[in-house]
Amino acid sequence: MIHTFVICAYKESEYLEACISSLMAQSIRSEIIMVTSTDNAMIRNMAYKYHIPLYINNGESGITQDWNFGLAQVKTKYATIAHQDDVYEPTYTEALVVRMERSGRPLIGFSDYFELRNGQRVSDNSLLKIKQVMLYPLRIKALQKSRFIRRRSLSMGDAICCPSVCYCLENLRQPVFAHHYRSCEDWEAWERISKEKGAFVYVPQLLMGHRIHEQSTTTEILKDHARVAENYEMFCKFWPKAIARRINAFYTKSESSNNL
Repeated sequence: MIHTFVICAYKESEYLEACISSLMAQSIRSEIIMVTSTDNAMIRNMAYKYHIPLYINNGESGITQDWNFGLAQVKTKYATIAHQDDVYEPTYTEALVVRMERSGRPLIGFSDYFELRNGQRVSDNSLLKIKQVMLYPLRIKALQKSRFIRRRSLSMGDAICCPSVCYCLENLRQPVFAHHYRSCEDWEAWERISKEKGAFVYVPQLLMGHRIHEQSTTTEILKDHARVAENYEMFCKFWPKAIARRINAFYTKSESSNNL
Protein backbone atom coordinates (compact mmCIF):
# COMPACT_ATOMS: atom_id res chain seq x y z
CA MET A 1 0.00 0.00 0.00
CA ILE A 2 1.04 3.54 -0.71
CA HIS A 3 -1.03 5.53 1.80
CA THR A 4 -1.68 5.50 5.54
CA PHE A 5 -4.42 7.10 7.63
CA VAL A 6 -3.11 8.14 11.03
CA ILE A 7 -6.05 8.52 13.42
CA CYS A 8 -5.19 10.90 16.25
CA ALA A 9 -7.44 9.83 19.12
CA TYR A 10 -7.90 12.05 22.16
CA LYS A 11 -9.78 11.21 25.37
CA GLU A 12 -13.23 9.72 24.57
CA SER A 13 -14.87 10.95 21.38
CA GLU A 14 -18.36 9.79 20.50
CA TYR A 15 -17.48 10.33 16.83
CA LEU A 16 -14.36 8.15 16.66
CA GLU A 17 -16.16 5.09 15.30
CA ALA A 18 -17.77 7.12 12.50
CA CYS A 19 -14.31 8.35 11.52
CA ILE A 20 -12.95 4.80 11.45
CA SER A 21 -15.88 3.55 9.38
CA SER A 22 -15.31 6.27 6.76
CA LEU A 23 -11.65 5.29 6.44
CA MET A 24 -12.53 1.65 5.97
CA ALA A 25 -15.05 2.53 3.26
CA GLN A 26 -12.46 4.09 0.94
CA SER A 27 -12.52 3.04 -2.72
CA ILE A 28 -8.86 2.02 -2.47
CA ARG A 29 -7.37 0.49 0.64
CA SER A 30 -4.98 2.32 2.96
CA GLU A 31 -3.07 1.29 6.03
CA ILE A 32 -4.84 2.56 9.15
CA ILE A 33 -3.09 3.19 12.44
CA MET A 34 -4.14 5.00 15.61
CA VAL A 35 -2.05 7.13 17.94
CA THR A 36 -2.89 8.72 21.28
CA SER A 37 -1.30 10.40 24.27
CA THR A 38 -4.47 9.88 26.34
CA ASP A 39 -4.58 6.11 26.57
CA ASN A 40 -7.96 4.81 27.77
CA ALA A 41 -10.28 1.83 27.48
CA MET A 42 -12.52 3.42 24.85
CA ILE A 43 -9.63 4.05 22.45
CA ARG A 44 -8.19 0.59 23.07
CA ASN A 45 -11.57 -1.04 22.45
CA MET A 46 -12.00 0.80 19.13
CA ALA A 47 -8.51 -0.24 18.02
CA TYR A 48 -9.18 -3.87 19.04
CA LYS A 49 -12.63 -3.96 17.42
CA TYR A 50 -11.33 -2.79 14.03
CA HIS A 51 -7.88 -4.46 14.21
CA ILE A 52 -6.07 -1.14 14.06
CA PRO A 53 -2.49 -0.93 15.38
CA LEU A 54 -2.42 1.45 18.36
CA TYR A 55 0.66 3.50 19.24
CA ILE A 56 0.89 5.29 22.58
CA ASN A 57 2.80 8.56 22.74
CA ASN A 58 4.45 8.39 26.14
CA GLY A 59 6.64 11.40 25.43
CA GLU A 60 5.68 15.06 25.31
CA SER A 61 2.01 15.40 24.42
CA GLY A 62 0.11 18.09 22.55
CA ILE A 63 -1.45 18.62 19.14
CA THR A 64 1.75 18.99 17.13
CA GLN A 65 3.61 16.45 19.25
CA ASP A 66 0.91 13.84 18.61
CA TRP A 67 0.78 14.65 14.89
CA ASN A 68 4.55 14.32 14.51
CA PHE A 69 4.52 11.12 16.59
CA GLY A 70 1.84 9.68 14.33
CA LEU A 71 3.65 10.55 11.11
CA ALA A 72 6.82 8.98 12.54
CA GLN A 73 5.03 5.60 12.66
CA VAL A 74 4.13 5.68 8.96
CA LYS A 75 5.90 3.34 6.54
CA THR A 76 4.14 4.39 3.32
CA LYS A 77 4.92 7.22 0.88
CA TYR A 78 1.74 9.16 1.68
CA ALA A 79 -0.11 9.82 4.92
CA THR A 80 -3.19 11.66 6.13
CA ILE A 81 -3.72 12.68 9.75
CA ALA A 82 -7.38 11.83 10.36
CA HIS A 83 -8.91 13.88 13.13
CA GLN A 84 -11.13 11.67 15.27
CA ASP A 85 -14.31 13.74 14.88
CA ASP A 86 -14.14 14.02 11.09
CA VAL A 87 -15.24 11.77 8.23
CA TYR A 88 -13.91 11.10 4.75
CA GLU A 89 -15.77 10.55 1.49
CA PRO A 90 -15.12 7.12 -0.11
CA THR A 91 -13.06 8.62 -2.96
CA TYR A 92 -10.77 10.77 -0.76
CA THR A 93 -7.68 8.53 -0.90
CA GLU A 94 -8.07 7.67 -4.57
CA ALA A 95 -8.54 11.30 -5.66
CA LEU A 96 -5.59 12.64 -3.65
CA VAL A 97 -3.08 9.87 -4.32
CA VAL A 98 -3.76 9.65 -8.07
CA ARG A 99 -3.27 13.39 -8.54
CA MET A 100 -0.21 13.51 -6.31
CA GLU A 101 1.42 10.63 -8.19
CA ARG A 102 0.94 12.58 -11.42
CA SER A 103 2.40 15.82 -10.09
CA GLY A 104 6.08 14.91 -10.30
CA ARG A 105 7.24 16.10 -6.87
CA PRO A 106 4.26 16.52 -4.54
CA LEU A 107 4.69 18.12 -1.14
CA ILE A 108 1.13 18.05 0.14
CA GLY A 109 -2.26 17.40 -1.40
CA PHE A 110 -5.58 18.66 -0.06
CA SER A 111 -9.22 18.99 -0.96
CA ASP A 112 -12.24 21.15 -0.28
CA TYR A 113 -14.39 20.09 2.63
CA PHE A 114 -17.85 20.42 4.10
CA GLU A 115 -18.82 21.00 7.72
CA LEU A 116 -20.92 18.73 9.90
CA ARG A 117 -23.07 20.82 12.25
CA ASN A 118 -25.66 19.16 14.44
CA GLY A 119 -25.64 16.15 12.15
CA GLN A 120 -26.26 18.27 9.04
CA ARG A 121 -23.91 18.67 6.10
CA VAL A 122 -23.05 22.34 5.40
CA SER A 123 -21.07 23.28 2.29
CA ASP A 124 -22.21 26.78 1.36
CA ASN A 125 -21.47 29.13 4.24
CA SER A 126 -19.45 32.29 3.66
CA LEU A 127 -16.22 30.99 5.25
CA LEU A 128 -16.11 27.90 3.04
CA LYS A 129 -16.77 29.99 -0.08
CA ILE A 130 -14.01 32.46 0.84
CA LYS A 131 -11.52 29.62 1.34
CA GLN A 132 -12.38 28.18 -2.07
CA VAL A 133 -11.75 31.59 -3.67
CA MET A 134 -8.39 31.87 -1.88
CA LEU A 135 -7.32 28.50 -3.24
CA TYR A 136 -8.72 29.03 -6.75
CA PRO A 137 -5.33 29.71 -8.48
CA LEU A 138 -4.10 26.30 -7.29
CA ARG A 139 -6.74 24.60 -9.43
CA ILE A 140 -4.33 25.20 -12.31
CA LYS A 141 -1.78 22.38 -12.27
CA ALA A 142 1.03 24.55 -13.64
CA LEU A 143 0.62 26.98 -10.74
CA GLN A 144 0.76 24.31 -8.02
CA LYS A 145 4.58 24.34 -8.23
CA SER A 146 4.83 28.13 -8.03
CA ARG A 147 6.21 29.34 -4.70
CA PHE A 148 4.75 32.79 -5.40
CA ILE A 149 1.21 31.52 -6.03
CA ARG A 150 1.29 29.18 -3.04
CA ARG A 151 2.40 31.97 -0.74
CA ARG A 152 -0.17 34.40 -2.14
CA SER A 153 -2.91 31.86 -1.42
CA LEU A 154 -1.65 31.53 2.16
CA SER A 155 -1.07 35.25 2.66
CA MET A 156 -4.74 36.06 3.27
CA GLY A 157 -5.34 33.30 5.82
CA ASP A 158 -5.29 29.54 6.26
CA ALA A 159 -7.59 28.21 3.57
CA ILE A 160 -6.18 24.66 3.68
CA CYS A 161 -8.24 22.33 5.86
CA CYS A 162 -5.71 20.44 7.99
CA PRO A 163 -7.54 17.05 8.16
CA SER A 164 -7.92 17.08 4.37
CA VAL A 165 -4.15 17.18 3.83
CA CYS A 166 -2.23 14.23 2.42
CA TYR A 167 1.53 14.41 3.07
CA CYS A 168 4.20 13.07 0.72
CA LEU A 169 6.60 12.18 3.51
CA GLU A 170 9.60 11.43 1.33
CA ASN A 171 9.59 15.04 0.07
CA LEU A 172 9.06 16.75 3.43
CA ARG A 173 11.49 17.69 6.15
CA GLN A 174 10.83 16.04 9.49
CA PRO A 175 9.28 16.84 11.84
CA VAL A 176 6.52 18.40 9.75
CA PHE A 177 5.04 20.49 12.58
CA ALA A 178 6.75 22.94 14.93
CA HIS A 179 5.67 23.37 18.55
CA HIS A 180 5.41 27.15 18.38
CA TYR A 181 1.66 27.75 18.03
CA ARG A 182 -1.51 26.38 19.58
CA SER A 183 -3.97 27.48 16.89
CA CYS A 184 -1.86 28.23 13.79
CA GLU A 185 0.33 25.14 13.90
CA ASP A 186 -0.97 23.86 10.57
CA TRP A 187 -0.79 27.27 8.82
CA GLU A 188 2.79 27.65 10.03
CA ALA A 189 3.62 24.25 8.51
CA TRP A 190 2.07 25.17 5.14
CA GLU A 191 4.03 28.45 5.18
CA ARG A 192 7.32 26.62 5.68
CA ILE A 193 6.49 23.90 3.16
CA SER A 194 5.42 26.52 0.58
CA LYS A 195 9.09 27.56 0.27
CA GLU A 196 10.17 24.07 -0.79
CA LYS A 197 10.56 22.76 -4.33
CA GLY A 198 7.49 20.75 -5.30
CA ALA A 199 3.73 20.97 -5.69
CA PHE A 200 0.70 21.82 -3.57
CA VAL A 201 -1.81 19.46 -5.18
CA TYR A 202 -5.30 20.91 -4.79
CA VAL A 203 -8.36 18.78 -5.51
CA PRO A 204 -11.40 21.11 -5.61
CA GLN A 205 -13.90 18.49 -4.47
CA LEU A 206 -15.72 18.05 -1.15
CA LEU A 207 -13.84 14.94 -0.05
CA MET A 208 -14.08 15.15 3.73
CA GLY A 209 -16.33 16.46 6.45
CA HIS A 210 -15.01 18.57 9.33
CA ARG A 211 -17.25 18.30 12.40
CA ILE A 212 -18.02 21.48 14.34
CA HIS A 213 -19.29 20.90 17.87
CA GLU A 214 -18.80 22.33 21.35
CA GLN A 215 -16.08 19.86 22.34
CA SER A 216 -14.13 20.04 19.09
CA THR A 217 -10.59 21.38 19.08
CA THR A 218 -11.58 23.99 16.49
CA THR A 219 -14.35 25.37 18.67
CA GLU A 220 -12.16 25.44 21.79
CA ILE A 221 -9.32 27.24 20.00
CA LEU A 222 -11.63 29.87 18.54
CA LYS A 223 -12.62 30.81 22.09
CA ASP A 224 -8.96 31.42 22.94
CA HIS A 225 -8.07 35.08 22.41
CA ALA A 226 -4.43 34.09 21.89
CA ARG A 227 -5.46 32.98 18.39
CA VAL A 228 -5.75 36.61 17.30
CA ALA A 229 -2.11 37.26 18.23
CA GLU A 230 -1.00 34.08 16.47
CA ASN A 231 -2.89 35.04 13.31
CA TYR A 232 -1.19 38.43 13.33
CA GLU A 233 2.22 36.80 13.67
CA MET A 234 1.45 34.60 10.68
CA PHE A 235 0.28 37.52 8.53
CA CYS A 236 3.57 39.28 9.32
CA LYS A 237 5.34 36.45 7.49
CA PHE A 238 3.73 37.71 4.27
CA TRP A 239 2.99 41.42 4.79
CA PRO A 240 4.38 44.58 6.42
CA LYS A 241 3.06 44.95 9.98
CA ALA A 242 0.57 47.74 9.20
CA ILE A 243 -1.07 45.71 6.42
CA ALA A 244 -0.92 42.52 8.51
CA ARG A 245 -2.81 44.29 11.31
CA ARG A 246 -5.65 45.32 8.97
CA ILE A 247 -5.94 41.90 7.38
CA ASN A 248 -5.96 40.28 10.81
CA ALA A 249 -8.90 42.41 11.97
CA PHE A 250 -10.97 41.28 8.98
CA TYR A 251 -9.82 37.65 9.26
CA THR A 252 -10.78 37.47 12.94
CA LYS A 253 -14.35 38.50 12.11
CA SER A 254 -14.62 35.96 9.27
CA GLU A 255 -13.63 33.10 11.57
CA SER A 256 -16.69 33.67 13.74
CA SER A 257 -18.74 31.43 11.40
CA ASN A 258 -16.85 28.47 12.87
CA ASN A 259 -18.65 28.99 16.16
CA LEU A 260 -21.87 27.14 16.89
